[in-house]
Amino acid sequence: MKILVTGGAGFIGSAVIRTAIRRGLSVVNVDALTYAACLDNVATVSGDPRYAFEQADIRDKEALMRIFEAHQPDAVMHLAAESHVDRSIDGPSDFIDTNIGGTFNLLEVARHYWEQRGKPETFKFHHVSTDEVFGSLGETGYFTENTPYDPRSPYSASKAASDHLVRAWHETYGLPIVLTNCSNNYGPYHFPEKLIPVVILNALAGKSIPVYGNGENVRDWLYVEDHADALLLVLSKGQNGRCYNIGGENERRNIDLVNSICAILDEKRPKTAGSYADQITFVEDRPGHDQRYSIDPARVREELGWRPSVSVEEGLKRTVQWYLDNEPWWRKLQSRSGVGERLGTKVDAAQ
Repeated sequence: MKILVTGGAGFIGSAVIRTAIRRGLSVVNVDALTYAACLDNVATVSGDPRYAFEQADIRDKEALMRIFEAHQPDAVMHLAAESHVDRSIDGPSDFIDTNIGGTFNLLEVARHYWEQRGKPETFKFHHVSTDEVFGSLGETGYFTENTPYDPRSPYSASKAASDHLVRAWHETYGLPIVLTNCSNNYGPYHFPEKLIPVVILNALAGKSIPVYGNGENVRDWLYVEDHADALLLVLSKGQNGRCYNIGGENERRNIDLVNSICAILDEKRPKTAGSYADQITFVEDRPGHDQRYSIDPARVREELGWRPSVSVEEGLKRTVQWYLDNEPWWRKLQSRSGVGERLGTKVDAAQ
């Protein structure tokens, strides 16, 4: 099988590519190489003859048409997206253009490619999305595949729109699709503007560790390599037209997660005095910050036999060790635009 992966130089996309190549699949990596992309993420497989790279933006329809014709993929895994909630608050335009307009382009090119080849039943378009499209949960309950959409940020609204487009192309044109919505990912190669890398790198640098609000917000954490495994399973065995929620079964309050990371760092690279937790600073909350996300993964477990294999305790230890061992990787990314800055506070259009 040859898979066309969009966003393959990003965090989750690169994990999918590394896993796919390791399993003997062929991969075409299509990435625009925007600020959050890094080809070092796929350096371990870039010399494999089954790997190909195409620098292209999913907003460029002609480029996509050329790539499909040149590489003749058997399936598409669509992960390319603007994904940082705080950046979406400051600048929603890129999220609308890429996540909605880019997904539309990809769907249209994939549909025409599929139709021109006689609509093979083996072809599949796998759209990878987020649990944030469902909005915010209270203290109890879980997101299921039937939870009504209720996005609260420009990012989640743009992903909700792309989900609806994918379903519409299936219902209207018959395009074979599967759709997955995942919980918060973490692990190696996580771009250093997201919560867990920020905590690790600020701690190591002796900087304050920012925690939004009172730190009571809850997320379900999914180790990225577990997620890659689940995505490839859904691609190969998921039912046409079906959606699957992929969760880590690892709910944690943000403050508890941060304290756990600090404790791991205290053990692995102790400070000369005190604890890394002494650097925790509570900051003004993110506008519209969802209180809790939690996924019920019963469908993917019961229909496809998948469960996460890495607990959040083990996953955090692996992640912290990876950042300690790979300083050259993250060090050069810290100079990219916006990294290390507090984003997502520009809610007044006059600012």
